[in-house]
Amino acid sequence: MKVTFLGTGTSQGVPVIGCSCTTCISDDPRDKRLRSSVLVEWQNRKIVVDCGPDFRQQMLVHKVGSIDAILVTHGHKDHIGGLDDVRAFNYILKRPMDVYAEKLVQDVIKVEYSYAFDKEPYPGVPEMILHNLVNKPFEVAGLPVIPVRAVHYNDRNFVFGFRFGNFTYITDAVRISSAEKEKIKGSEVIVLNALRKEKHYSHFNLEEALALMDELKPRQGFLTHISHQMGMYSEVSKFLPGNVSLAYDGLVTMIND
Repeated sequence: MKVTFLGTGTSQGVPVIGCSCTTCISDDPRDKRLRSSVLVEWQNRKIVVDCGPDFRQQMLVHKVGSIDAILVTHGHKDHIGGLDDVRAFNYILKRPMDVYAEKLVQDVIKVEYSYAFDKEPYPGVPEMILHNLVNKPFEVAGLPVIPVRAVHYNDRNFVFGFRFGNFTYITDAVRISSAEKEKIKGSEVIVLNALRKEKHYSHFNLEEALALMDELKPRQGFLTHISHQMGMYSEVSKFLPGNVSLAYDGLVTMIND
């Protein structure tokens, strides 16, 4: 399995518009972060997790000519803001794009992209088939996926993470129940969000993400959904344990199937 980090930034990306902090003005390419997303290539299938506002740019940068499906973690704009650009894949693949999202997120998508769901849509609008995602194992393009439910802010705001074989990807979480952690255990590679060093009401901070990595004990852990408040890649990396790294845009990791 090959996983490419298409974006590793939070909702504003890095650099943040109008900000002149040391992270935002850094010339290290690892400090330039598009909105968070990954491309999972597994058994000749290509699955994108989240389709944020930078989706078009991410597809062009990585020369992605086709994808089989998009999985959506939740309905915030930085995770669904690029769905209009599935039009390109509609044209290439001659079919609608399969999009997997829970019912509440589907409702958000239908509002945000209402023109795509008209009874008589304008020619050329994005074509999507929305598949209902619930907290049970399912298949995408014939591949098994285990959803992992996590809390994002409070008990009325949730996100889905996903386990693909030995790889688990979770973003925008602030709490994960013991039962859901059991689904993650044994993953060779785990990705968790880590917004910044200071505590946050709806995302893991660095300390919380590292504590969970230590509990789950993957061979390799990566941190994503990183804000400019975290600090520069070169500085933060000095204080991380040996099996955990900050992810960065364009990073590729290989996982045993």
